[in-house]
Amino acid sequence: MGRGLTQELLPLELGEMSFPIQPILKWAGGKRWLIQQLKTLYVPYRSCRLVEPFCGGLSVSLKLLPENALLSDINPHLINFYQWIQKGLTISIPMENDSEMYYAHRELFNELIRMGKSRIRQAAELFYYLNRTGYNGLCRFNRHGFYNVPFGQYKTIHYQRNFKPYQNLISRWEFLPTDFENLKLNSSDFIYADPPYDVKFTQYAKEDFGWNDQVRLVEWLSKHKGPVLISNQATERIIELYEKAGFKLFYLLAPRRISCSGNRDKAQEVLAVKGI
Repeated sequence: MGRGLTQELLPLELGEMSFPIQPILKWAGGKRWLIQQLKTLYVPYRSCRLVEPFCGGLSVSLKLLPENALLSDINPHLINFYQWIQKGLTISIPMENDSEMYYAHRELFNELIRMGKSRIRQAAELFYYLNRTGYNGLCRFNRHGFYNVPFGQYKTIHYQRNFKPYQNLISRWEFLPTDFENLKLNSSDFIYADPPYDVKFTQYAKEDFGWNDQVRLVEWLSKHKGPVLISNQATERIIELYEKAGFKLFYLLAPRRISCSGNRDKAQEVLAVKGI
């Protein structure tokens, strides 16, 4: 890329980190590998509310464990699942690593969406099963809003039915299924934003997340008076966007989590910082 990307933060052993509180879901692009860096930057602001406008699989929040958090995502099925955990979710549907069961459950899940019943308990149970069983931790919906991830290729899957430990951890956190611009912020909030990357695949939810959304996000974050962190893939235009907005940039080499070609090379990522 001609910018001499180097790891300028703390030394990091990729994939060697202890993580006693495991994320509940499989999640492509999760930031478990970046936790130590984020924790170092977050600790001085621990009394602030943590805001994650792209909360995803909760790998960051479950490690930082803030007392107060505002966690949102444009994917309403993800947020519905977390809200049911707060209510004491226990999985009652059958769960097996079986393709026939997977596609039957996927069809039932999409039927609930079609009928406007995607917020009921059964929808949360099905979402968990599909997430754990589907291909490579993907969460993908077509433009009609229906889940279309194919069956996975796992030899063994350890399903969980009782989420009581997580219920206690996240009981004081607020979850909202909304676009980031709809969040009501406090000036002291600590924001960590991990948007969909500036890559070809952006159909993470029914609504696409394109370049205009990347620009919109940076403009929104630039107005925040408190501390802000953003992580993204270090494409030329992302770097230029963040630099023009006045963010301080750090560059890292990250492990790839999904590659249909089998390429597991380290990807170049950027961590943009403001107000820290």
